Amino acid sequence: MPDAPANDAPYRLINDVVFGEHAVVYSFTNLYGCHIGARSRIGTFVEIQRGATIGADCKIQSHTFICDGVSIGDGVFVGHGVMFINDKRPRATAEGGALQTEDDWELLPTRIEDGASLGSGAVILGGVTVGAGAIVGAGAVVTRDVPAGGTVAGVPARIIRSSAP
Repeated sequence: MPDAPANDAPYRLINDVVFGEHAVVYSFTNLYGCHIGARSRIGTFVEIQRGATIGADCKIQSHTFICDGVSIGDGVFVGHGVMFINDKRPRATAEGGALQTEDDWELLPTRIEDGASLGSGAVILGGVTVGAGAIVGAGAVVTRDVPAGGTVAGVPARIIRSSAP
């Protein structure tokens, strides 16, 4: 696998990233310690943290944040400004007042299965699975699993269609 994206866009921080063939990363991105699948495209102003995995043939739109513990399958669309959360009880400090370390919180893995589509501005909480081919509406806050082929929308997200038409 290549160790650099297929384009030479400026103003990127890329550190310890594994790239699939022909992956493209646009300007103003921060990628570190993650895996980007073949032919996937990472838009501007995107951050993908250590431990995240992006499958092949994905499109990650601008201003998206993908944190540790997120696994995105193949052929997934992630709209503009989608945010992933990986901790159910985020805090700045641990008991006693010291800044938290990795030992002071629980990572909640999140899975986005093949062919899912996440609308712009969606927030995906930690520990959920968005099933294959599911659609998450723009601005939805996903607090629980979304079934394969289902469509959810709202705050909190609720099922509005249980399977693809």
